[in-house]
Amino acid sequence: MPSKLSPDLSYGEKLVSLFARLVFTGEWCSLTQLSRELGCSKQTVLRLIDDITHSYQTRIEHEKRGNRSYYRIRRALSPHPAAMLSRDELETLLMCRAFTEHLLGQRHFAELSRAVEKSSQLLIDEAELDTQRFGIFRAGVIDYTPQQEILATLMDGMKRHKVCEVSYRKPGDQRAKTFRIKPLKIFAWNETIYVHARYAKMPGRPFRDPGYDPLLALQRFRRAALTDTPFRPPRNYDFEKSLNRHFGLIQGNVFKVSVELKGWAADYVAERIWSPDQKLRRRKDGSVRLDFSAVSMPETVSWVLRFGAMVKILGPDELKRAVRERITEVEALYGW
Repeated sequence: MPSKLSPDLSYGEKLVSLFARLVFTGEWCSLTQLSRELGCSKQTVLRLIDDITHSYQTRIEHEKRGNRSYYRIRRALSPHPAAMLSRDELETLLMCRAFTEHLLGQRHFAELSRAVEKSSQLLIDEAELDTQRFGIFRAGVIDYTPQQEILATLMDGMKRHKVCEVSYRKPGDQRAKTFRIKPLKIFAWNETIYVHARYAKMPGRPFRDPGYDPLLALQRFRRAALTDTPFRPPRNYDFEKSLNRHFGLIQGNVFKVSVELKGWAADYVAERIWSPDQKLRRRKDGSVRLDFSAVSMPETVSWVLRFGAMVKILGPDELKRAVRERITEVEALYGW
């Protein structure tokens, strides 16, 4: 019979000890027995069991025998082959974890880390897995830690097809506004997490469909609550057709863009896809001509200005005027 642990052990040390006790033995242990071995109260043992269950999604079996409670983690005789990951698959998962840490936030990053930790124990070869091989440059990233509960609520709404009541502050607004949405898709763009949704009726208020689906930046949510109101996912909803057909997140009328780029800008642009219909032509002098379709003039103007003197607009004239106006505003700001 295992000896009693020191009562001076920290809560974390007792949690690890309990987890190891249940995992490695696979036998039924009474609450009284665990309390004695860990040197703590039965209430503390129950809290430890609850933390293990929720943190590692581990199924701890419970049964009553008379007035006593018994617990165990059933030992699998052998891992199911389909559940095992290869070393290459695990390393790919590590890479994805590193590249998306700033988007996941602490809660979901911890869940992914636990998945990696548990999967790494199933590796057949004994070579140590290098978990520090990948990283990310963090300048300008958004800290999504305050939005973790909100994100979980929105994900729950999508999964259960329930309307969510949210508090959201748009750029330029002094206060957040409360309204209801049907969350349809959570996606990442330009290092930012967005929610693609449809508006839903607020109780006691008249509802008129605005005719467009809102794109809501996760960091601007102040609150989100799941309601009891169900919604039916729209049959005609197609995220790829809605947002991945042209350049620009803000949806507007489609227009064609033609630009010439040189120097570092030519290489930068040639390495990326800006629109599914783009046409890229390289020239002998190293410059490129890029033709693509866009739906957002403000975003296209910002995109052009990022390249400075390395880009020349060939069309449309509306884009030329918009860029010229922006440059004039900058000149006025500095008194040039």
